[in-house]
Amino acid sequence: MCRDYLRPALLIFASIAIGAVGWSGHVLLLPVALGFPLLWSIARTRLVAAFVSAGYFLAASRGLPQGVAAFYSSDIWPGLLLWLGASLSFVAVHTVLWTKNAGTRPFRYLLAAVIMAIPPFGITGWAHPVTAAGVLFPGWGWWGLGLMTAGLAGLVTRIWPAVAIALTGFWLWSAATWTDPKIPDGWRGVDLELGVSLGREAGLQRQRDMIATVRGAATDSARFVALPESALGFWTPTVERVWTGALRDGAATVIAGAALLDAGGYDNVLVAIDRKGGRILYRERMPVPGSMWQPWRSWFGESGGTRADFFTNPVVAVGAGRAAPLICYEQLIVWPVLQSMLHDPDFVVALGNGWWTKGTSIVAIQRAATTAWAKLFAKPLVIAFNT
Repeated sequence: MCRDYLRPALLIFASIAIGAVGWSGHVLLLPVALGFPLLWSIARTRLVAAFVSAGYFLAASRGLPQGVAAFYSSDIWPGLLLWLGASLSFVAVHTVLWTKNAGTRPFRYLLAAVIMAIPPFGITGWAHPVTAAGVLFPGWGWWGLGLMTAGLAGLVTRIWPAVAIALTGFWLWSAATWTDPKIPDGWRGVDLELGVSLGREAGLQRQRDMIATVRGAATDSARFVALPESALGFWTPTVERVWTGALRDGAATVIAGAALLDAGGYDNVLVAIDRKGGRILYRERMPVPGSMWQPWRSWFGESGGTRADFFTNPVVAVGAGRAAPLICYEQLIVWPVLQSMLHDPDFVVALGNGWWTKGTSIVAIQRAATTAWAKLFAKPLVIAFNT
């Protein structure tokens, strides 16, 4: 009787450990997440598969309750409810598609992986094991993604030991030769430590401080300066005039986050500013569900919340190059980066405002995931975060 409970308990504890270690924020540990499909496949019942899925996902997203509590300045309960609610789609998909039939299991798992990578389930498709492709197959691009997909399928078959050994070999080789993505020529990303005030304190002095930061970062070799999400606050004609005037005597172009407000809500955008003026460069495809993106408001005739532009503007022109922009939450899910890579951009620009994640590994996970994707497709990477 004890043995009947011991195996499921070990599988659940192992899934928790895999989620915690694989999504600890260290890019070279991302392949640990490949243990999840293996544990899912060797579960003997659908119920155990559900608990294995829940353990992995909840451990991987463990920073959410504390982050939500900080974002809303509330106690831990709203964060716990959102944490559990967000896990439902992941657990439901992997529970429904689990099967005892070894012949169809690889197809079932691949279907689950695809479902969790694209909307609507992909909207909360965090901690996707396919993200590890950039660590195992850096520079292999779509071929590497294909090999990673084949490896995931192989891990849920009877030959999983051979597949695991092969993937471990790629992992060790990559770790031994690993280098971070290079920064594109002429670019500089500026990290800030302004906490909750970024985007909320929008006075003239804050704009002047940002301008001084840009001037310190802009040199002859760095003509493009990236500032974090929300760095400019609300994008207005007045803010545009202040920045255009400040950049009039230089050749620098600033790429910064801002909010574009109207009667129906607002867009979370990236703005490009130089001495000739400013323009909206990018509108976020997938804002944070719940705290930013609140589509249910329109159902009740209410306004507010951030608009999701989903599949628009996957690449944008900046100078002589084409960038794949990723704002904050988009770095945690799969489809925005893959959609951008279909257009073969020249580099990736990843911006975020992570003040609310203090004490968690969320920002580190965002950096690790973005780094892995940039390495997979051999793209230079610019990162700018506020903490």
